Amino acid sequence: MQIGFIGAGNMAGAMARGLGLPARVFDIDAVRAQTLADEIGGTAAASNADVVAASDLVVLCHKPAQLTAVAQDAAPAVTSTTIIVSLLGGVALADVRGAYPGARVFRIMPNTAVGIRAGVIGLVDDDAGDPAACAAVQDLLSTVGELFVVPESQMAALTAVSGVAPAYAALVAEAQIDAAVRAGIPAPVAARLVGASLAGGVAILRRQDMDTLGVRRAVTSPGGVTARGLAALEAGGLRAAFDDAMDAVLGGGA
Repeated sequence: MQIGFIGAGNMAGAMARGLGLPARVFDIDAVRAQTLADEIGGTAAASNADVVAASDLVVLCHKPAQLTAVAQDAAPAVTSTTIIVSLLGGVALADVRGAYPGARVFRIMPNTAVGIRAGVIGLVDDDAGDPAACAAVQDLLSTVGELFVVPESQMAALTAVSGVAPAYAALVAEAQIDAAVRAGIPAPVAARLVGASLAGGVAILRRQDMDTLGVRRAVTSPGGVTARGLAALEAGGLRAAFDDAMDAVLGGGA
């Protein structure tokens, strides 16, 4: 399957690197398109239409506001077998389908961890009912992370969890590293210690089917250090902070 990218920004780069395929790339910044194409062993295209004409599946990674302008150039090259996958935040599947009549259209929202094949990808399926296209898209996306097929009404909430997760994880790790340094551990050691500890904790949670309460109880002795630490986090408003963050993300749109 020949893959094409319209747009060569951060998310396009993450997707392209994760897929590891020699894709065709176009961006209004020709240097950026060429740089990404060179990195993945692909080809910098001459236009949006060139990408569509030469690709079986086209990933839209340009700015959402450019949908109409890009489609005016690209849509005439669509055939009945063209698959369009939109990463355009806040743009409904129906709008993308309207811009690319005749194509099989899907909407996805990955996070940046797709670049290391450890991503989370939300997928809104093409409701036109094309099993072959659906299977092709799901097979492709499954190579770069864990796939969640959701109704479009849930896409904003999914993004509010997965899209921001790498940044949240970094902030939590940073806070714990700073606390470890304050307790006397050298910063390089603290960073390795926290990284390994968080990775181990996540591995345990996944093995226990995300039974968060069960895992906490298993490692928390009454009156022990873990109990005291958890109580301090609760008193500090950790849960409320995550609730507030969710509200802030959803309030800003998908």
